[in-house]
Amino acid sequence: MPVSLEQSYALCKDFNKRHGTTYYWSTKVLPAEKRPHVHALYGFCRYADDIVDDLGPVSVEERRAALASFGQRFFRDLDAGSSTDPVLMAVVDTVRKFPIDPECFRRFLRSMTMDLTVDRYQTWGDLLEYMDGSAAVIGEMMLPILEPHDSSAFGHARDLGNAFQLTNFLRDVNEDLDRGRVYIPQEDVRRFGVDLSTRRCTTEFTQLMKFEIHRCRELYESADRGIAMLPNKSARCIRAARSLYSEILDRIERQNYDVFAKRASVPTSRKALMVARLVFPLGS
Repeated sequence: MPVSLEQSYALCKDFNKRHGTTYYWSTKVLPAEKRPHVHALYGFCRYADDIVDDLGPVSVEERRAALASFGQRFFRDLDAGSSTDPVLMAVVDTVRKFPIDPECFRRFLRSMTMDLTVDRYQTWGDLLEYMDGSAAVIGEMMLPILEPHDSSAFGHARDLGNAFQLTNFLRDVNEDLDRGRVYIPQEDVRRFGVDLSTRRCTTEFTQLMKFEIHRCRELYESADRGIAMLPNKSARCIRAARSLYSEILDRIERQNYDVFAKRASVPTSRKALMVARLVFPLGS
């Protein structure tokens, strides 16, 4: 049964609420008219990610074909100016309303395709090439919606996208190993003498995590300079997401870097409290 544009946006919002809780709670701080468009971008990314990781017991070639078909459908609908797809309808509408470069979506899909066959990255530069399409590009997509005062916010937005993803990689070392993937650069793994296959929080692994967390915090520091270039209503949203995501690093440290024994996460109650404080500040 055909869906309406309103239903398409609602579906993207549901994807965000169920799978990206930090982003979802942070969007509540945005002006109401901007929230659906952020949900739409999330819906696009989630749809593609599910093709890569959650199609069930199907071959790499079948996943590759499904991902290519999804991309072709999106760009065809974008050229046409409308879509009947339950998710892409909202995405096409968002891209038409904001000057989001379609090339961003091509770069994103290219990195998703890499996940089908590339299971590790030798250097930080190699990982950054992957993250250009899987993380930094998300910052680029978001900027037209957030409407920064200064065009130099571009590079800082990319750094925030990379910081978010590197945070995920450090939190999810154990889960990624289950998928046969390693997103920590192999040159760093070798430098600290770590054997990730043992899934043990050794002294060497702790030193590796400290190194990567320091790298991640440098990205957050760059992102902070970009957040300062956003209008206050947009800045509050991104600042909330930045605070909640970077808190994952604090929690990894508090559990002595043992991401194998416990997944570091920020409770939903904490996310809700931060949003409430931003929406209803004391003394307002």
